[in-house]
Amino acid sequence: MYTQAMSVGPQDQAAKVRSAEDAQREEAFEARVAAGDFIEAKDWMPEHYRKTLVRQISQHAHSECVGMLPEGNWITRAPTLKRKAILLAKVQDEAGHGLYLYSAAETLGTSRDQMLDALHTGKAKYSSIFNYPTLSWADIGVIGWLVDGAAIMNQVPLCRCSYAPYARAMIRVCREESFHQRQGYESLLVMMREGTPEQKAMVQDAVNRWWWPSLMMFGPADKDSPNSEQSMRWGIKRISNDDLRQKFVDATIPQAEILGVTVPDADLKWNAERDSYDFGAIDWSEFWRVVNGDGPMNRERLGARVKAWEDGAWVREAALAHSRKQATKEQAA
Repeated sequence: MYTQAMSVGPQDQAAKVRSAEDAQREEAFEARVAAGDFIEAKDWMPEHYRKTLVRQISQHAHSECVGMLPEGNWITRAPTLKRKAILLAKVQDEAGHGLYLYSAAETLGTSRDQMLDALHTGKAKYSSIFNYPTLSWADIGVIGWLVDGAAIMNQVPLCRCSYAPYARAMIRVCREESFHQRQGYESLLVMMREGTPEQKAMVQDAVNRWWWPSLMMFGPADKDSPNSEQSMRWGIKRISNDDLRQKFVDATIPQAEILGVTVPDADLKWNAERDSYDFGAIDWSEFWRVVNGDGPMNRERLGARVKAWEDGAWVREAALAHSRKQATKEQAA
């Protein structure tokens, strides 16, 4: 600000003009977002808006890819051919979601290699939920019910994100995630209605372990979320973390009652005045510990992704060589 005010030469005057132009562009951008317009990749946007989107979309893509690992571990151990086919299809869907999202992020001027390097070096984050182990087959059903249920609650508002390529990608992602949630719930329903006492106990144990991490998926409390206010103003987010968490609890507890399981929260109770459930305090120290790399499976998950990248190097090299060969043939023709 002070240097712009010191107009002592042609360069300073040019900087002042550019600053005025940027201010006008930003004002027009803010007006478009406030009016509910969608921003396309070639439209002018503030640099902070661009960086916020790159961070959010790439972390979302990383989460989809890392999210294949807890479930992929159970493909060969699925109890029936039907369950194996369902799980295979779901893991394939998650890979596709990662592809859509990396492609959306690339429209913002970042490359997939840059995004993956940030993941592999620990600079980029992914959802903390995937740093917990899957100890039994019931975990697969609970992930479908709770984890994918929380994902849907988070992601449906993103279909109205102000950045159009992200919003368009989320439409298909949400449709497929809704099937994942239903499949998980149906799997648990079968175990609870037709299963042995041991299988029912397995489901309850899985619910006990995944309930609180699922609530943490919505991110920190609004008062501790530094980016939420700006993202809400820009239309990147539509609903706050705490409001989404409340919606999830209100939607999920009736489902738990149908299943015949209880959530591990002694403070959970219906509040008639609010027409919502009150629930207990989240252990945010655990949330930040896992986010910062010290969860039960952080090292294993990241190690698996790095190994997959390194093992796939020959495929990428072969694809590039084939592409160069084809381009050479076309030029010769």
